[in-house]
Amino acid sequence: MILETALRLFRERGYTETTMRAVAKEAGVAVGNAYYYFDSKEHLIQGFYDRTQAAHRAAAEVVFANEKDFAARLRGALHAGIDVNQPYHSFAATFFKTAAEPTSPLSPFSQESSPAREAAIAIFRDAVDGSSAKLDPELRKELPELLWLGWMGVVLFWVYDRSPDQRRTRRLIDGVVPLIDRLVGLSRLRVLRPALRQILALLDTIRRED
Repeated sequence: MILETALRLFRERGYTETTMRAVAKEAGVAVGNAYYYFDSKEHLIQGFYDRTQAAHRAAAEVVFANEKDFAARLRGALHAGIDVNQPYHSFAATFFKTAAEPTSPLSPFSQESSPAREAAIAIFRDAVDGSSAKLDPELRKELPELLWLGWMGVVLFWVYDRSPDQRRTRRLIDGVVPLIDRLVGLSRLRVLRPALRQILALLDTIRRED
């Protein structure tokens, strides 16, 4: 109830103008009770992240149950993510401005966001592992995280997409998935394996904090 109230107020008043006190009042609970479940307004958004990830997985699993083709599974997972987030498009830009701050707990790369991040990566892992695609073993291990990074780019595009029903985002998904599918297929070619190893080594390098 607290989370639903917060999301409604975010839509009506905006993220910045909505306070924990206002959320508690609208939800009909004491401020202390609101803080019992959510330590801060940022934690309300973490709750929102967790909820949308659960909805995204449920929608993607419908696709996965009926498709083995990698491109179809990936396309379905991406469209499912847009579907579950669509009701929140009106204030998504406000979230993104906050999440773009490197020190924000709302950043998709923050420690606080790790449960939602891992849940999202797991969706793409299932998209890969349940498909009929033949992949280089090293690429198979890293591909789910790479796909999640691509998904972050799609989300950014969607946040600022002002076309009716964000149709440009849908066209972006439909256009980029065949390219990804082709690149994944080409990864099996022996001649491209040295380049693939370089890409994966670069990914490992940028993960390090030293």
